[in-house]
Amino acid sequence: MLETIDRRALLASLGALLAQSAAQGQNPNRASGSSGPIFQHDLPEVNLRGWSVTVVEVKYAPGGASNAHRHPGITFAYVLEGEIVSKVGDDPEKTYATGEMFMETPGQIHAVSRNASSTKPARLLALLLAEKGAQLTAPA
Repeated sequence: MLETIDRRALLASLGALLAQSAAQGQNPNRASGSSGPIFQHDLPEVNLRGWSVTVVEVKYAPGGASNAHRHPGITFAYVLEGEIVSKVGDDPEKTYATGEMFMETPGQIHAVSRNASSTKPARLLALLLAEKGAQLTAPA
């Protein structure tokens, strides 16, 4: 029972964080007052006992990119500014605009992660859920 409560509390916290970002007008593509979801995706079967969440802001300079990498747990990425080009797992490469998000499941290769613009900066908020003490990012 404790595990279920912890998972619900964690998911509720993630939802509250994303709702706050949306309420601050982070997504110019959403209609004013829209109550539709920002993101919806099935979650992998994982046991969250002994896990923690780490939130980091990733900044990309104009034309900036990250090397291919993977994460041991579940990662949610929410674009705060600009546009991010991403390719995760077998999914096709896609450009995510401000207010959009994507997810990585445990061990998936994040082969492409770069700023779509060569003239403007881009930022994303990454919520990394993983076992406590795990190395959060590893080369692919």
